[in-house]
Amino acid sequence: MEGNPGGSPEATRRAFNKHFLTDLAQDWQQHGREVLERVRRESPASYLKVCAMLVPKEMRVEHSQSLKNMTDEELDAAIAAVREMLDQRAAAGGAIIEGTAEAVALPAPAELEQPQRKRPNRVLDHADSAVGPKERRPRKRVPSPASA
Repeated sequence: MEGNPGGSPEATRRAFNKHFLTDLAQDWQQHGREVLERVRRESPASYLKVCAMLVPKEMRVEHSQSLKNMTDEELDAAIAAVREMLDQRAAAGGAIIEGTAEAVALPAPAELEQPQRKRPNRVLDHADSAVGPKERRPRKRVPSPASA
């Protein structure tokens, strides 16, 4: 026999996808929630990876300029609906604070802080005492090639 005995590759792929998704849905109905909870507890990194894979990588957003297409009556109705929602939110316990901001000068610091003195390096001070004092000679100055 020549070719694909099960039909075209596209049809085979569609059939496989259909059977796989059907089996996956059936397995989810039986064990889904318990497995999901166990993965969340035992392997949070895998859990988050699965969650991130469900979020679309790209999202296309188009602006329809619906305000320009609205009639004056529709705009008035929309404004009234927004005002009503704001009134309901304020009545539901949202405290509204009204007032104005006024500029206030901060007082100057009482005195400038003095920088802390550098503490001596106690490790190096005591290092000479373990084996006796070491004579320290200045380094030889090597002229740079640019000045030669």
